[in-house]
Amino acid sequence: MAAAEVITGSILAPARLDKALADATDLSRARIQALLAEGQVEVDGRTVTSAKTKVAGGAAFRITVPPATEAEAQPQDIPLEVVFEDEHLIVVDKPAGLVVHPAAGNPDGTLVNALLHHCQGQLSGIGGVARPGIVHRIDKDTSGLLVVAKSDKAHEGLARQFKDHSLERRYLAVCAGHPTPAEGTIEERIGRSETNRKKMAVLDKNSSRGKHAVTHYKVLKRLDSCALIECRLETGRTHQVRVHCASIGHALLGDPVYGRTPARLRPILKELGFERQALHAATLGFEHPVTGKWLEFASELPADMRELIDETAR
Repeated sequence: MAAAEVITGSILAPARLDKALADATDLSRARIQALLAEGQVEVDGRTVTSAKTKVAGGAAFRITVPPATEAEAQPQDIPLEVVFEDEHLIVVDKPAGLVVHPAAGNPDGTLVNALLHHCQGQLSGIGGVARPGIVHRIDKDTSGLLVVAKSDKAHEGLARQFKDHSLERRYLAVCAGHPTPAEGTIEERIGRSETNRKKMAVLDKNSSRGKHAVTHYKVLKRLDSCALIECRLETGRTHQVRVHCASIGHALLGDPVYGRTPARLRPILKELGFERQALHAATLGFEHPVTGKWLEFASELPADMRELIDETAR
């Protein structure tokens, strides 16, 4: 059974307690309010339960976060596009709109539910009952290739490759404007935004928060007010391509969180009904964790992105 997480620190500035703790940690105010109600928060050695309590800057806090109780995912007969499968792993081509694993707001109808049905429950248990077999994720509204472990040995081997960045991962994206230079590297730390905790952001390179992230990009085709680009990942941080592209002024078209579509292109996206970030996990290569054989897979651009490119072609 997982142990409780203990978070300690000091209040950064005078404020009501829930806001002060949200500013000083990676927890949301809603989560902090729940922990306060459960008696899991101490300030200067005393248990505090009211979110409205005023606290002074410099006050010491201690938050005990109990381990989450995961709900067990259930098999569901959801169609899958299987690219490769053996007794150790499975590679799927995920459509945009499909969530990878159950979570708040998406308790079922996910890739995990589909995999449990397809694999008859034969997935690695390392990810826990809610995320069996899941070694990495791509966002709900990103399409493309994903590898899932069917055995613990495969899971451990794949996780090792993700950790040492030895996999080959290339994304195709349509970004606003024309990046200059047409080929380059974005190397910026990525972590939780201080102004909007639901978003990720580029952080100061000397920050103790976030994680080092590297994206190599290349313009493949200049389009009208946008460009088709390829992004090769050295690291795999949350929303990495989306955040890095936005940080250089070329956010992905259709991105509801990090992007602002150029006015010239808005009628095109509206006519096409294109309402997701234009991002596709097109290439995935890795060493098979059991056989040692190098495997590489490619996925064609989905129809919605091909239509977007056709409509914006010069």
